[in-house]
Amino acid sequence: MSKDRSDHLYLLIKSMKKSEKRYFKVRNKGLSKDESKYLLLFDALAEQEEFDEVQIIENNSWVNPVQFSNLKAHLYKKLLQSLKEYTASTNEDITIREQIDYIQILFDRSLYQQSMQLLQKVKKAMHKSDNLELQLEVLKWEKNLLPFTLGRNNQQRVNQIVEEANKINERISRVNILTNLSVELNAIYLRTGYIRGREDKQRIQRIFDEQLPAWNVRDFSVRERLLWYEIQLSYYSFIQEFDEVYHYARQWVDLFSNVPSSAYYLEMYIKGLNQLLNAQSRLMKYDEFMQTHKKLRELSKHRVISVNDNLQIRLFKYSYAHQFNGYFMLGEFAKGVKLLERIETRLESYIGMLDKHSELVLFYKIACLYFGNGNYRKALKWLNRIINSEDQDIREDVHSFARIINLITHYELGNRDVIEYYIRSTYRFLLKKDDLHAFQQYILEFLKNLSHEITPNQLIDRFKELREKLLVLSQSKYDKRAFVYFDIISWLESKIEDEPVSTIIQKKSLSQMEH
Repeated sequence: MSKDRSDHLYLLIKSMKKSEKRYFKVRNKGLSKDESKYLLLFDALAEQEEFDEVQIIENNSWVNPVQFSNLKAHLYKKLLQSLKEYTASTNEDITIREQIDYIQILFDRSLYQQSMQLLQKVKKAMHKSDNLELQLEVLKWEKNLLPFTLGRNNQQRVNQIVEEANKINERISRVNILTNLSVELNAIYLRTGYIRGREDKQRIQRIFDEQLPAWNVRDFSVRERLLWYEIQLSYYSFIQEFDEVYHYARQWVDLFSNVPSSAYYLEMYIKGLNQLLNAQSRLMKYDEFMQTHKKLRELSKHRVISVNDNLQIRLFKYSYAHQFNGYFMLGEFAKGVKLLERIETRLESYIGMLDKHSELVLFYKIACLYFGNGNYRKALKWLNRIINSEDQDIREDVHSFARIINLITHYELGNRDVIEYYIRSTYRFLLKKDDLHAFQQYILEFLKNLSHEITPNQLIDRFKELREKLLVLSQSKYDKRAFVYFDIISWLESKIEDEPVSTIIQKKSLSQMEH
């Protein structure tokens, strides 16, 4: 096992819960002295606060440096086997795969009747699963066993198996088309975010027209419908048609009459709630938003969540992101900052487990919360984590707007001496990313002109002038995306009316909810 793989072993052990570690040790107790060495290695790695392989080799006499690589590989394999057994009760697919392995073992021993009996049990269990690939694998074994389990209804069985296999292959073909399209759209979104202009819109439309057949969705299984809704949501999110996003997200969530018990469908349910919350926050459906957010948070008690780190991280990410969104909707930035300070330590530990895209969006939301509350230095801290990131090809739109808010934050702090430098730097970045549009040009020009000495009345006039320009842009099909990232109009109005931006947003939100 290479040094990198050694690090993987350490990370795997650190990811285990106490109950999983206990299960592993109980499962492997009573071994001989030589066999128990991998348990000693397990304990040594579990005790380390930071990974240090050299320390383990030097401080433990039972370690043979020549055999150490094999010992690590053996421990890694044993851990995966133990975790597979431990999680089997909450993951139906793992159990079914194991049963299929048993079918092969019995088949290879010519125990065809036993193999067929087990296969029939597996087929019954498959009714709870929508894993098409596993269903096809079971049918393959049924075909293999046919010559050895002949009966009076053999032709009827053959016809039934062929019909089932054709239907599953047809569904697999549809799922592949849908997942391929979903992956392609997601890759575009992760790079650029919302569409920036007519060219982006035509590109997305062309992908849809060329790759999405004219299917009757009523013929789809639940799994296929979920993928279909996910693609429709991607399209309408791209073009910022949030009424349509809400429509499809509502249908997605309504597919589940009860909270799912399988890991796959529970993950899809969580993703659906996330999409619905995004739409509700954009459309200012506050009461609905709070009800949906409550449903999301209650999932933390679900038994599958307790043993699935992937779902735990996803739930943590969505729960807090939407709690922040609720504060944005009402302009309650002080509450948001108070929550941040309470969960800061826990938040940092989770950040390391997030994917780069989720990390970037979280940093941006936190920066905007601090900005809205007037904590400009803390806002800069989180903006700099975006600006100084090496992953500038992920969500170029967020990188662009982080730089715009960075400029405005320096203006609020009175850092006039650095604003000109940051304007030039931001210009270069936006040109490089092909994201220098009317909104950005207006802001940059506005801030550039503020470096000259002007009277307070002249400053108010300039705020008003910029506000009028931006109000026109906010109604534009392509330029309106800028206002999804940052409510700059409310910030300008706070300057014009000499009130905190939180007060301006609170007035607007109350007015919107009354209508």
